[in-house]
Amino acid sequence: MKKVGIMGGTFDPIHIGHLILGENAYQQLGLDRVVFMPSGNPPHKRDRDGRASDEQRMDMVKLAIASNTHFKFSSMEMNEDGYSYTYLTLEKLNEKHPDTRYYFIIGADSLFDFKGWRNPQRICDACTLVVATRNHTSDEELDKAIEDVRQTFGADIVKLNTENIDVSSHQLRDWIAAGKTVKYYAPDEVINYIKSYHVYDGLAETVNTQTDA
Repeated sequence: MKKVGIMGGTFDPIHIGHLILGENAYQQLGLDRVVFMPSGNPPHKRDRDGRASDEQRMDMVKLAIASNTHFKFSSMEMNEDGYSYTYLTLEKLNEKHPDTRYYFIIGADSLFDFKGWRNPQRICDACTLVVATRNHTSDEELDKAIEDVRQTFGADIVKLNTENIDVSSHQLRDWIAAGKTVKYYAPDEVINYIKSYHVYDGLAETVNTQTDA
């Protein structure tokens, strides 16, 4: 049976934390590949004023993973049918590829909020959850959360034994809006794309307007 990792998220923008997480999951779990799957309309991030467009986010992901032969891109959640939900995506993948076991990769923060996701039981039934720690999360807290989800949903959960770069897309957008450098926090190809296409210029204008006020 094939083993495929799924890295979901808005990737607004994609950064080295995402890439390191995907690579560590690939190595530790012996995955055949890791699929980066940007969310089209994530239900928890509906207000996207001043953010990158769907096309720009897809472009940035493609640029970021281009040099890695076991990283793949999927636009599966880029649809016009409404908000994307993880359980539906995983169930569709299982139906289409019954010879594949899917490993859905999330950070500790997402695990702590997992019970609030749409149909968490169906997510657990459809995949193995792979959880990465964050620098501000203790092993004790994470282990407790893992056991809670495991007991509640009968989930198959794996904890990655890896350091996690504690950087977020939100943090990078704030830095870009403030005119600060994000070099080494995102691939050069992504940084050049952001500059060339003025991806987050709208956020900078918002910051300046707030400052003037």
